[in-house]
Amino acid sequence: MALPSIAPYTLPESSDHAENRVSWTLDPHRAVLLVHDLQEHFVDAFQSAGGDGPAEVAVGNVARLRDAADVTGMPVVYTAQPPDQDPGERGLLTDFWGPGLRTAESARIVAEVAPRDHHVVLTKWRYNAFIRTPLLDLMREWGRDQMVVVGVYAHIGCLLTAADAFMHDIQPFVVGDAVADFSLEHHVQALDYAAERCATVTRTDAVLRTLATGALGASR
Repeated sequence: MALPSIAPYTLPESSDHAENRVSWTLDPHRAVLLVHDLQEHFVDAFQSAGGDGPAEVAVGNVARLRDAADVTGMPVVYTAQPPDQDPGERGLLTDFWGPGLRTAESARIVAEVAPRDHHVVLTKWRYNAFIRTPLLDLMREWGRDQMVVVGVYAHIGCLLTAADAFMHDIQPFVVGDAVADFSLEHHVQALDYAAERCATVTRTDAVLRTLATGALGASR
């Protein structure tokens, strides 16, 4: 009932996952950048790989995307699970993962992508970032109907959040090299499902070009 120790793997390329079924166009004036659960507790599960591990590469790409979003004025929203959760609040997560985050230090968002004063940080209680948070209300208030999803873990919270965005008629864009997972197999599984069922899977460089030029089609 704990996180695994995650061995290094090379992030998948575009050719390693399923083709996108849709050709949505990312528009920074319609989108929100969602930085999902990049907290010390979750990132520490990845074994160090000298800068080339999946979390290290993904975090670096998230930092680039966050900086570009700020330049364009695209809202940036972080999710973060709270430490020392009451068992009643944590619910069934305990059965799968134990008590979760124990200290304020473990709950901190990693320094490389730490939120800035104008960013929104949501307390997150379940895999899906929409559950028991004001995320949907915020997106409607901002008039935003697209979401760029980055962070960890790809096949758990990132995927379920993207799927729920789709259910709310919000177009999700999962950035394949700005998410990380338990293994290459889990990572590809998440991207396959997203591309085939609920999202456009794209790459960091493609999103950066969009933010620089204002419009870009799907990456595949």
